[in-house]
Amino acid sequence: MPSTYSASYEPAKEVPSVIELPSVAVLGAGAIGKSLLKGLTKPGVAVNGSIYATCSSASRAAELASLSQVTVTAVEDHPSVNKDAVFESDLVVLAVNPEGVPALIADVSTSFRPGALVVSVAAGVTLARLKKMLPDSVTVVRALPNMGGEVGCGVTGVATNDSCTQEDLKIASDLFGTVGTVVVVGDDQLDEVSSISGSGPGYFYFFVEQLTATGIELGFSPGQARVLAEQTFLGSAALMQSSGQKPEELLRYFTSPQGTSIKAIEQLSAADFKKVLLKATAASIARAREIAAETGE
Repeated sequence: MPSTYSASYEPAKEVPSVIELPSVAVLGAGAIGKSLLKGLTKPGVAVNGSIYATCSSASRAAELASLSQVTVTAVEDHPSVNKDAVFESDLVVLAVNPEGVPALIADVSTSFRPGALVVSVAAGVTLARLKKMLPDSVTVVRALPNMGGEVGCGVTGVATNDSCTQEDLKIASDLFGTVGTVVVVGDDQLDEVSSISGSGPGYFYFFVEQLTATGIELGFSPGQARVLAEQTFLGSAALMQSSGQKPEELLRYFTSPQGTSIKAIEQLSAADFKKVLLKATAASIARAREIAAETGE
């Protein structure tokens, strides 16, 4: 079972062996939608009802046809499929791009079951705006998953408002718990979440790319440099996860005063690497807010 961290939500001390969720409709089977569908159908997850997925094209529906337990239908083939899926589900995931949210909600607004839980993964579309677009009879939650969910190692920021019950929050957390770890935050913190975990994979790949390039400068072949850089990061992450130690603890262990690593870290510190990261995250946050403005926030 994944872990969940929050000031307001604590998982049960006896973690159940099976995640139980109500009937689900995933509207928009892109990368995020597909990862959730894979999570919903893996061992240890029990959906008490049907799992519906919708997408725009028949070709995309064909790509997802192999997902067991999932009914995948294209809007191209059945224009009313979003309405039908919503009508049959207690948990509805809006997994479309931010600019597509208003039209999607307008299309299905009369089909929601009273008391349905609606989860939006659209960046920049706030809870306040979602509440204005959705009927009063539903509860809405925002979530920002990252790409690690594709391999079951994602992290998702989840935000709610006062109308959300602990049971609703548990359902939303369990949903994204099928693809990784969940952190519950305030709605006003999701742009910051995006700058850390949403954009974070890009930081990681950039660093690996640059270390690979450095290896080539040091005389290794591109293949050798890539293996040295990639496997070092993968092994370091695996060690941190398996040991349960904090990064700063491992850093102290690997940077003995008379060793070589400490000299490299001293150079990164002298270049004010933390300041560079703060500037990078600030730029990411600014862009998230621009997207919100561009999509009508």
